[in-house]
Amino acid sequence: MATKKLNIKDKYRYLTRDLDWEFSYQDRKDAFPYEEFEGIKITDWSKWEDPFRLTMDAYWKYQAEKEKKLYAIFDAFAQNNGQMNISDPRYLNAIKVFLTAVTPLEYQAYQGYSHVGRQFSGIGARIACQMQSIDELRHVQTQVHAMSHYNKFFNGFQDWSHMHDRVWYLSVPKSFFEDARAAGPFEFLLAISFSFEYVLTNLLFVPFMSGAAYNGDMATVTFGFSSQSDEARHMTLGLEVIKFMLEQHEDNVPIVQQWIDKWFWRGTRLLSVVGMMMDYMLPNKVMSWKEAWEVYFEEAGGALFKDLARYGIRMPKYSEVIEKEKEHISHQAWWIFYNFGHAAGFHTWIPSDEELDWLSSKYPDTFDKYYRPRWEMAKKMEAEGKRFYSSGLPQLCQVCQVPMTFTDMEKPDEITYRQSQHKGERYHTCSDGCRDIFEHEPEKYIQAWLPVNQILQGNCGGPDLEKILSDYYQLNVGVDNMDFKGSVDESRWKEWKGVTA
Repeated sequence: MATKKLNIKDKYRYLTRDLDWEFSYQDRKDAFPYEEFEGIKITDWSKWEDPFRLTMDAYWKYQAEKEKKLYAIFDAFAQNNGQMNISDPRYLNAIKVFLTAVTPLEYQAYQGYSHVGRQFSGIGARIACQMQSIDELRHVQTQVHAMSHYNKFFNGFQDWSHMHDRVWYLSVPKSFFEDARAAGPFEFLLAISFSFEYVLTNLLFVPFMSGAAYNGDMATVTFGFSSQSDEARHMTLGLEVIKFMLEQHEDNVPIVQQWIDKWFWRGTRLLSVVGMMMDYMLPNKVMSWKEAWEVYFEEAGGALFKDLARYGIRMPKYSEVIEKEKEHISHQAWWIFYNFGHAAGFHTWIPSDEELDWLSSKYPDTFDKYYRPRWEMAKKMEAEGKRFYSSGLPQLCQVCQVPMTFTDMEKPDEITYRQSQHKGERYHTCSDGCRDIFEHEPEKYIQAWLPVNQILQGNCGGPDLEKILSDYYQLNVGVDNMDFKGSVDESRWKEWKGVTA
């Protein structure tokens, strides 16, 4: 008799679930030592629903087709001098931030999923983590290739990997992933697959790719579209992770809730740079950060947490604070970089009159009251030849590592400071959210490598700022940084476009 042909479901099951084996001479707990120490209780791994449902053979064929289309567009973009079709050269500073801050996180995700996938005794979770790790590595490669074309024509792209490891403001995204990777396997999956990929990733990728399209950056748009099917799978994994943990045992609920509170807060602190990009760095703007937050978290996230309420899960702690911060966070973040533009790896600028009016229309209750006066003052000082850069070093939050410049939402003109005591030492945090995270795991966060503290201790190339910037950060001082106005990038653009003024 002819062998019966397997349907897709059976074929998938044989090629994934049947990869597992029974342990005959070793204790299964010794093989998976990290599975229980977080306190998560798993009663039946067979209940895991596979979100990917691809065999490895099908996966490679599927991705190969996307690669062919992707690189064909990259080649066409380069051959047609696509860099000349962007809306404004200021836009490329947002790409520099993405390349130095976000692309290395994709590599950390690849490493993280490769590691935690080994730690689960359930074969379904191991296969899912393996496939996502490969996805993340692909994203690193496509993003670097998409942005590499700009390195031929603009400054600040040349040393992104080195910068990610050393430059002060890049410790914010770097510490986020190092925090997750230093956690247990279930917390890592909740931090990245659920809190970031499912709850918050739309706030990163949708506005960013839309912004690229609005500003003529077809290379970035293309890798965004190519990644989107991967991201859809990743979001599905995030939802499966949390449902699986909650359905396995009722004792998992308080642990999961604490992780949601932590990683929601850490994620929103990380995304402040995206808010800054949307409101200030895109010459042709898509929507404000406030609008994006309302669409992608308050509406979509609110519906999600209503659905999770049946498991006993509530909205993340301090989500009401973030709803107030949506009026302020992007303005405060851009003001940080304007003050420290001489120590950044990209250019900053004062918003034009049209841009200030746009911000007023998007933030009618707060912008003119709190932020327009700052930019009017900065514009006046620049006109008088008194453009200022902060000469001091900011205090950093012990947890999120953002400079302490975010304000109290009840008093938006007062900076928020919180502090905690641990073993006779005082530690500073930027908010109630970060203080709660610190006090839950102080032994973890007292080890934080804070750039400002390290500079003051002489561990970053010496006390001289210019030496730190040139030798330790490896920036081309005065070329890669400071104001866009009068920069080499602006001069070249005007020459290419035949602009004399």
